[in-house]
Amino acid sequence: MSTPRIDATHAADLRSWVESANDPAGDFPIQNLPFGRFRAPGEAAWRIGVAIGDQVLDLRAAGLVDHADMNRLMQATPPERRALRQALCDGLRQGSAQRAAFAPALVPQSAVEMGLPCEVGDYTDFYVGIHHATEIGRQFRPDHPLLPNYKWVPIGYHGRASTLQASGSSFHRPMGQAKAPDAAQPVLAPSARLDIELELGIFVGQPNAQGVPVRMQDAEQHLFGITLFNDWSARDIQGWEYQPLGPFLSKNFASTVSPWMVTMEALEPFRRPFARAAGEPDPLPYLDCADNRARGAIGIQMEVVLQTARMAREGHAGDVISRSNFAEAAYWTAAQLVAHHTVNGCALRAGDLFGSGTLSGPTREQSGSLLELTTGGKHPITLSNGERRGFLEDGDTIVLRAYCEREGARRIGFGECRGTVLPCFQAEAA
Repeated sequence: MSTPRIDATHAADLRSWVESANDPAGDFPIQNLPFGRFRAPGEAAWRIGVAIGDQVLDLRAAGLVDHADMNRLMQATPPERRALRQALCDGLRQGSAQRAAFAPALVPQSAVEMGLPCEVGDYTDFYVGIHHATEIGRQFRPDHPLLPNYKWVPIGYHGRASTLQASGSSFHRPMGQAKAPDAAQPVLAPSARLDIELELGIFVGQPNAQGVPVRMQDAEQHLFGITLFNDWSARDIQGWEYQPLGPFLSKNFASTVSPWMVTMEALEPFRRPFARAAGEPDPLPYLDCADNRARGAIGIQMEVVLQTARMAREGHAGDVISRSNFAEAAYWTAAQLVAHHTVNGCALRAGDLFGSGTLSGPTREQSGSLLELTTGGKHPITLSNGERRGFLEDGDTIVLRAYCEREGARRIGFGECRGTVLPCFQAEAA
């Protein structure tokens, strides 16, 4: 792990000549500077951009990089990343002599298309949310909600990178096999229990060589940044298929990723000590180090907004149905995920994505899935316009948002992760 790096780029009183970046409620002040890929209408190729206020800075046009390959940029060493962050800050701060050079490289975010923040080769979904794991286990195994390995192994499975989608995309309700408890055999049908999963996406930067595990103290050097992530889930398909090898068709039809990677450097002011409750087992030595205990957790406040099709027609932005915090929901840290993923010699590459797993808090109101929030659909939630939801219906839009804030630091945000459910393709075709 890298040592703490609070520097002049994090100063709470730092302001930008891009006036929209100085809005105290905005997600993208000069203290943030997240990375993403964008293109103008009609363009085929992606460009590397950094969000500043309501603008995007084209890094190549600003003379900060000589290429447009985000995955190449993500392989930079920590000192190189910090140097680029300092150069961005120097050019965008109020009074900068580089304003004349940077200004022509700015494009309004509203005028461009945002894509996936990088090319994703491999995607692993973890299960770090202990409150989610406990509640889901309680629904299926009341006497033993957590399996014996949960508190020793960062549980994960290999997901499907080909169906990752950028925020703002829609997807068709999945078709699959499901079996009712009292049925003699399963049926093939559109999922009737379509759900959300409030997650964070953690992106690998520097690769490691195959066969060479990453030590805990070096793990965060291999991470580039964090996004919002919605791993849509078909719970009825999942319940029938997940034994004995885990999720398959219930997960791989779509997952939505927010466009901006908030860098590990930007998150430095929001670090917290990582400590488990009394009586919890200590991690095995390869998953433990002093730096992780001192600052391995990150305080990221998250929320879920549900907007029905009726709400959209009536100009209603939707209801916040859940709020939780990464530091309070996660049983494992980002560094531990890297160390565990590579302990067997697995090679990680720039652009590889880790899903955190559903990040629910300890109370029902902090549930990161409808499966928890409605107790498996048995207790539907009532929205502000009177509509009720046990699981998602066609036309529903889910928006995930997140931000970091603390006294003495400037609030930074993650933008939004938005996706809309369309009717099942097979059902439409019929």
